[in-house]
Amino acid sequence: MEGGSTPLTDDEEQRMRAMLFGELGNEIADRGWVRFPAYSPEDRRRLIDVAHRLSSHWGQQVFVEAEDQCRLKLYLAGYGTQSADPTSRRPRTRSTGWTA
Repeated sequence: MEGGSTPLTDDEEQRMRAMLFGELGNEIADRGWVRFPAYSPEDRRRLIDVAHRLSSHWGQQVFVEAEDQCRLKLYLAGYGTQSADPTSRRPRTRSTGWTA
């Protein structure tokens, strides 16, 4: 398929989301935010789902913001353009252990 992407199988999609959950979650836990490319609607949906899963895992919201047409920022309160919530804390644990 020229100029397009090939859809992932269900198994590949689960592995991709698990990898993003761990890698992006660790980065957010370390510094409060992360930027990641999102070139297609599927990429954006995948990152939004990962943010929702991290929010559920940590018990605090992970926000998602489009920085431009090809990049999203996932972040905790106080690390993005949303107003800072002084009662929020960064997660104390890393995000390992999630499976789809």
